Amino acid sequence: MRTLTRTTTGERRRLPLSTAEVSIRAGDGEGAPERFIGYAAKFNSRTSIGNPLRWGFYEEVAPGTFTKTISEGDARFLIDHDSYYVVSRVTAGTLGLAQDAKGLPVDSALDPALSYVQDLKANVRNGNITGMSFGFQVIKDDWTLIDVETTDGQIVQAELRTLREVRLFEVSAVTFPAYTDTEAGLRAVASALAHRGDMDAIERRAQYRPELLDMLTIDRTTDREPGESTRETSTTDTETAPVEPAAATRLSRASVDLAMSGLAARYGLSK
Repeated sequence: MRTLTRTTTGERRRLPLSTAEVSIRAGDGEGAPERFIGYAAKFNSRTSIGNPLRWGFYEEVAPGTFTKTISEGDARFLIDHDSYYVVSRVTAGTLGLAQDAKGLPVDSALDPALSYVQDLKANVRNGNITGMSFGFQVIKDDWTLIDVETTDGQIVQAELRTLREVRLFEVSAVTFPAYTDTEAGLRAVASALAHRGDMDAIERRAQYRPELLDMLTIDRTTDREPGESTRETSTTDTETAPVEPAAATRLSRASVDLAMSGLAARYGLSK
């Protein structure tokens, strides 16, 4: 019987600028510093993670997903997921997070004493910052089959993942708001499948992308915050949150080799 250790490694999702509704607005009161406004997530907005018709899936964020984490958490507002660039924080009273009918609005103070805050404002106004993102750990999710119409008019089935509850670590203003390469999409799919813990679901995708097996990780910590990276270890080109050195290990090389060999034989793929 196949088993898979479920991971607590964080994930990231991104919104493009037009959807995130990012802006810099005047402060409250005469002479008050400007504020950053935007949406880090939108409810019931279907997103493609990887290739949904082969090795990926569709995903939606359900209303209420952030209710518990907003009341209990201490999220930060970062730039490009880099904790070196902390703009604001919930417990500091400088970051406001809430839920409305549309999603997760962000209202952040902008301290003019921070040089990178001045850069952030200029980059938003100049169009260099092109979206928002949030880093999270899934607490509850649902996977269902949905019918999808292809470009040639065929109806095929794909999987839809619905996020129901997450632990929110951070929200970020980001330079690259969408999956720009296959590697990023693969890592996002691998993180979601590892959390799901369903080896059959992984095998269905591995017939198209067997390298997914080599991206699955076992996170040995349960209270590490993925947003708590250092400048040296933070990343901006993958969708899984930064991992502390030695905090996570790959599945054993022997188990990966065995699984890869089995899949290669099963699906007629080269190992």
